[in-house]
Formats: sequence, C-alpha cells, structure tokens
Amino acid sequence: MNKDTVSVLELAQKGYTIKKAEDLIKDPYVLEFLGISENRAYSEKELEQSIIDNLQNFLLELGKGFTFVARQFRISLGNRHYYVDLVFYHRILKCFVLIDLKIGEVTHADVGQMNMYLNYFRKEEMTKEDNEPVGIILAKEKETIVVEYALGGLSNKLFVSKYKLYLPSKEELEKEVERLI
Repeated sequence: MNKDTVSVLELAQKGYTIKKAEDLIKDPYVLEFLGISENRAYSEKELEQSIIDNLQNFLLELGKGFTFVARQFRISLGNRHYYVDLVFYHRILKCFVLIDLKIGEVTHADVGQMNMYLNYFRKEEMTKEDNEPVGIILAKEKETIVVEYALGGLSNKLFVSKYKLYLPSKEELEKEVERLI
C-alpha cells in the first residue's frame, strides 16, 4: 500500500481530526436542507429562523464537535446593544464559535463587527479553560479581495465562508471542473 492509501484508510476509520480553528471551516457550506429557493428573496431573520428550525441538519453541516449555545446573543457596549446571530461551543477545540449570517456580499464593516464580537467574547465570556473564540461570517457572496484586505492584520480567528442553498447540478460541476483544468 502506498502512503496515500494508508492516509485514506486512516481517515475512513478515525474520521477527520480537528486540531485547529482552520479545520472547522468549510467553503462553501451547503444549506440545501433549509428548503429556501435560490430565486426567492429572503431576509437574514428568515435565514436564521430556517437554520434554527433545521438545527440538527445545520449542526451536521458544520461538522463534528459543535454544540448550540444561543441565538441573537446580546452584547451591550456603552448604551448600544449588538446581537450575534448564532453562538456555538466547539467541545473538541474548547472555544466559542460565533456565526454572523449575511444574505448578500460580505463587507469590511461585517468583518469589523465580527472582530468586535470576538474581542467581547475573549474578555467577557471565556473561562480559563477556553481557547480563543472563532468567528465565521456566513455570506451568500464574498469578494475574495475585499475579504483578504479586511482580514489582513487581525489577530482574531475570523473566517468568511460562502453558503449555497442548493447543490450544483451535474452540468455546473462539469463546467467548474473544466474551468479549473
């Protein structure tokens, strides 16, 4: 057996091993189970409600180790209130995972807001046993260059991923493979 075969067999037997925050992230996440038509307009609240209604499937899509903590987690700073859409705890990495949902393209302001949430969780919510929190901005669209510059220089574990409301068709997959080759 060659080394690749051994690696594949090990992965099949043990499953994917999560060792660091980057191991948590998918791009894209496929949220087909939500039943939201790709051609229908929807709000962030509707997207969030649909995720809550299908929480078991969403947890399976996120991957191993996630536990649900809260929805619309309120953060009060000064006289203002901010709300993290979804908060999870990752029991393997021992850290909070904050998810902010965006129905359009992610902006630099979204990155700044998530960075603020992560700083709050680090200071106010973490215990000594916890590791640094992880932030995921889950957006329908992401402009790679904007994301690169918005994330540049941040020390927090903050990631931007796309979501798709359906699996691509066979024809779409073939076109993408041809484009990559």
